[in-house]
Amino acid sequence: MPTRCAWANGGPLEIEYHDTEWGVPSRDDRHLFEMLILEGAQAGLSWSTILRKRENYRKAFAGFDPAKVARFDARKRAALMRDPGIVRNRLKIEATVANARQVLAVREEHGSLAAYLWQFVDGKPIVNRWTTRDRVPAETAESRAMSQALLQRGFRFVGPTICYAFMQATGMVDDHVTTCFRYSKRRSRRA
Repeated sequence: MPTRCAWANGGPLEIEYHDTEWGVPSRDDRHLFEMLILEGAQAGLSWSTILRKRENYRKAFAGFDPAKVARFDARKRAALMRDPGIVRNRLKIEATVANARQVLAVREEHGSLAAYLWQFVDGKPIVNRWTTRDRVPAETAESRAMSQALLQRGFRFVGPTICYAFMQATGMVDDHVTTCFRYSKRRSRRA
């Protein structure tokens, strides 16, 4: 059994997510939008809860197509409040629709969501070398800058801690601890 980051202990979904997705750089706009929404949905909940609901989120939110989600009207948003497959929180549902609209504005201005978001790490992943989980910060200067910029644009559920979790999830930051087998794989790829 390989050694993993301590947080990846909630079962097969968490292990699969940790082993194949977390910390892997993504520049796919749809995936970035998905992870921004899921990280915001997690606020006050466990990540394993969100992972269990991930497929339901994909169905409920049109495969995280921001153009489609931006058009969700009051009736569609009310239906989502009755969907037991997602976190039925009005503020989080409204934020998802508002954030989709902001994604479209960002794309118009910057060409892609990826181009905009990756600027907060100068276009390349920040690779940390934490020895234990308790060394990993909850937020950084980069996540605070991202949060402030997103909030000024009208995004919601994008505080600095959520932004840092998003950055970890999408590989803008690689926070696999040095004892994790993914850290070792990363080092061997560079050799």
